[in-house]
Amino acid sequence: MPIKFGTDGWRALMAEDFTFDNVRICARATAELLRETGMAERGLLVGYDTRFGSERFALAVAEVVASNGIPVSVTRGHVPTPMLSHGVVDRRAGGGVVITASHNPAAYNGYKYKPSNGGSAPDETVAALEVHIRRLEASGGVARGATANAAAIERVDLAPNYLAHIGTLVDLDSLRSAGLKVAVDPMYGAGLGMFPRILTGGSTSVAEIHGEVNPNFPEIDHPEPLRQHLNQLRALVTGSGADIGIANDGDADRVGLIDEKGRFVTTLETFSLLCLYQLEVLGRRGPLIRSLTQSVMVDKLAAKYDVPVTETKVGFKHIARLFQSQNALIAGEESGGYTVIGHVPERDGILCGLLMVDLMVRTGKRLSELVDWLTDTVGPHYFNRVDLSFPPEQREAIVARVQAANPTELAGLRVEGTRTDDGYKFNLAGGYWMLVRFSGTEPLLRTYAEADSPDRVKQLLEEAHQLAFA
Repeated sequence: MPIKFGTDGWRALMAEDFTFDNVRICARATAELLRETGMAERGLLVGYDTRFGSERFALAVAEVVASNGIPVSVTRGHVPTPMLSHGVVDRRAGGGVVITASHNPAAYNGYKYKPSNGGSAPDETVAALEVHIRRLEASGGVARGATANAAAIERVDLAPNYLAHIGTLVDLDSLRSAGLKVAVDPMYGAGLGMFPRILTGGSTSVAEIHGEVNPNFPEIDHPEPLRQHLNQLRALVTGSGADIGIANDGDADRVGLIDEKGRFVTTLETFSLLCLYQLEVLGRRGPLIRSLTQSVMVDKLAAKYDVPVTETKVGFKHIARLFQSQNALIAGEESGGYTVIGHVPERDGILCGLLMVDLMVRTGKRLSELVDWLTDTVGPHYFNRVDLSFPPEQREAIVARVQAANPTELAGLRVEGTRTDDGYKFNLAGGYWMLVRFSGTEPLLRTYAEADSPDRVKQLLEEAHQLAFA
C-alpha cells in the first residue's frame, strides 16, 4: 500500500506497511523538502514515542537525512509530541519528525512531520512531501547504504527548555503548593512521568498508573483518553479521593479528564472550560478557533464576551494556520487537543491538563463545580461520539446514502443548514448538531452529536447510523 498521509501524519501497521524501507523513503522525502524550502541549513529535529521500535525508526530517519548533508538532532529518549514541537521552534530547526502513531492501537506506528513553526503540517506541505515520496516509491526506494554514521548524529534533551516555557504559561509553584491530589494516566505513552516531574515538590501529590514503557499497552485497546478507556483512572480517582484525573494519549498531545466524582468530562466541556478560563478568569480577549466537531458552547461564550470564533475542518493542520494568523486566544478540536496563546500552534495535552488544574486553583472550585458553572453560563449541552467499523468496499455506498438522505428534521430538531466540506454536518435548531464523517487516520466512520439532553444525543447518533447504513 502506498504511503499516504492522513489528518496528522502517516500511520500504518508495523512490519506490513510501516517498515524501515518505507520510513527511509519518508526521511529522504523530508530531506528533499527541507532543501526545496530553503530550510536544510537549519536542520531537522527527530523525536519518538514509547512504541515498539520507535527509537530505531527515529535513528533510521536521522541517518538518511544526515547522509544528505543536513544537520540532525535526535531526542535523548522518548518525548511527547508537544515537547518536540516546542523544540523545533526553540532550536529554530527547519522542521521536525516524530515517530508516533498517537492514539492508534499497539500494532501501529507513524510518521508526523512538523514544519518550522512546530505545528501540524498544512495540506500544501503534505502534498509537496508526498510528491517526493511518490517519486522515491517509483524509483525503488532509498538504498540502505546511503546512510550516515549514527555516531555523527547529535542527541538532545528537550525537557528543560520545554518545562521552562510551560512555566511562563502557568504558575507551577502555585499548583505545587495547592495541596491537591492529582491522578494521572499517561496510557503507557510518551507523557509518562511528566506530571509527577512537574507537580511534585510541594503539598500537591500525584499518583500515576500505566507509567512505565510497555509497547503492548496492556488493558488498553487504544491509548486514547476517551470515556471507555479510562475505567482504571476513574477507579483511582474515586478510590484515592483525588481532586482530578488527567489522561494523555500515546504521544501526549491530547488530554482527557475525570472529575472528583469519577465522571468523564467530555472534550467539548473541557475546551469550553478552557475558553471560559481565558475569558473570565484571566480576563483576556481574542479570537477563538474550534473544529467543526467542537462545541457550540464556544460560540455562546464568544457572543457573551464579544470575541470572534472561527469553525474549521477537522485536523489541527487547519487550526494551526488560523491560530497564528489571527493571534488567537485559544484553539481546539473535539479529539482532546488544544493550545493557547503564547504556545506553539500544536496540541499539548500536558499543558492543557495543567491549565485545568490552574483553573481549579484560581477559582477554588472542584472540577464538577466548574462543569456546573459552565452549564449555568451557556445552558445544558450533552455530547457523544460513536465510531463504527465498515467494510472498505462500502465507503462509496455510505457516502451516497448520506448524500441522498437530505433530512429536514433529526431527533425532533429542524435541520437549519448542512456543511459538506468535511463529512456531513447537520446544523440543528437551538444551535445543536449531528455529523457523519470518515476518520482521517483509521478505517472508521465517526458519528457525532451535541444536543440538550443525553436522550436526544442518543437518538441523533441512532439516526446517523440509519443514514449511513440503512
